[in-house]
Amino acid sequence: MSAVRRLLVVGGSWGGITASQSVLRALELPADAATALVLHRQPIRSALAEVLGRGIGCPVEEAEDKMPLAPGRVYVAPPDYHLLVESGWLSLSTEEPVKYSRPAIDVLLESAADAFGPRLVAVILTGASTDGTDGARAVRRRGGTVIVQDPRTAEQPVMPQSVVTAGLADVVAPLRDLPAVIARAVDRAGASA
Repeated sequence: MSAVRRLLVVGGSWGGITASQSVLRALELPADAATALVLHRQPIRSALAEVLGRGIGCPVEEAEDKMPLAPGRVYVAPPDYHLLVESGWLSLSTEEPVKYSRPAIDVLLESAADAFGPRLVAVILTGASTDGTDGARAVRRRGGTVIVQDPRTAEQPVMPQSVVTAGLADVVAPLRDLPAVIARAVDRAGASA
């Protein structure tokens, strides 16, 4: 198995399942890339990974503690756990909620920025909180790329608008254009590998 050289992190809240499906179904990533996904949800087990995996050309699975990070896969944060990226693997945490959320997008983005730096592409989708803004700041500080769903195309614009208002978005694009925008950004992130 080859190593993951670049990482895509997708975060969303209200409306995020539909938006994530839309993006992931149309997205083609390089063979050395993996994807980690945080969606705010109730702290009960669900079939989210299975639902998101329908119609996607790669395995989608719920992340487990100390799970090796493998290319060509989508890892979904489990309910009521923060998802973190460490050197070559994923870890889970039951630390306090961040901005009322566990899993929190900020927690994943901050750890992924530390692990991947300029080889990280972060995507903030629809949502009704400001989770993701501090994480986007960490991504930018470490040379990664931040892509935001155009708030006008979001079911709930608060989350993407927060990142835009903070001046942290490298690209703002409507949902329908995000797969192509993301693919280009991940390709560029490979040049930093």
